[in-house]
Amino acid sequence: MAAEAQQPEQPQLYLVTPAEFELDVFPDLLARVLDANPIACVRMALATQDEQRLAKAGDALREVTHARDVALVISDHIPMVERLGLDGVHLSDGAHQVRYARKELGADAIVGVHSATSRHDGMSAGEAGADYVCFGPVRENTLGDGSFAELEMFQWWSDVIEVPVVAEGLLDLEMIKTLTPMTDFFAIGDEIWNTEDPVAAMATLVAAMS
Repeated sequence: MAAEAQQPEQPQLYLVTPAEFELDVFPDLLARVLDANPIACVRMALATQDEQRLAKAGDALREVTHARDVALVISDHIPMVERLGLDGVHLSDGAHQVRYARKELGADAIVGVHSATSRHDGMSAGEAGADYVCFGPVRENTLGDGSFAELEMFQWWSDVIEVPVVAEGLLDLEMIKTLTPMTDFFAIGDEIWNTEDPVAAMATLVAAMS
């Protein structure tokens, strides 16, 4: 029994929206995914900079997430958090704005950071008050310069750093199985939205954590 008690908890699920979605379709799809899985947080990651579009999307997604007691954060748009009644912000440019976001949003807001493949940047974000740090993509790829967050970094972070770590980007069944013991969250987005059945796709990924 003692050995079982020492087993790490299963990572939590962190859902990332597509960069573009239709407001008359996506909220219902999101609701189905949330109803089928224990999602801890949703990130609205729209590519648009149009505040009116962001506001309409934020209102629609907040209705879905908060009805299910799921936190909703927005990518980068710090002023939109309080305006839309969201739970926090995800900063995609590393540690630079963490202190500012915390000052603007207060101690109770979620402030998360994407640190790509930089251990130093992740540590700086944690020291500045980030609630979580994302690393990724998690495997070889043709994006940008092709760099990726290596397994050793996740293992080191899990062993040494208390700030929760999130694995994000190009997750597949093999990587989820491998990273399950060394990450606190899996941020899942295109991995399910680019399939015909996102609910079934999520179930398959969740099964890989067992």
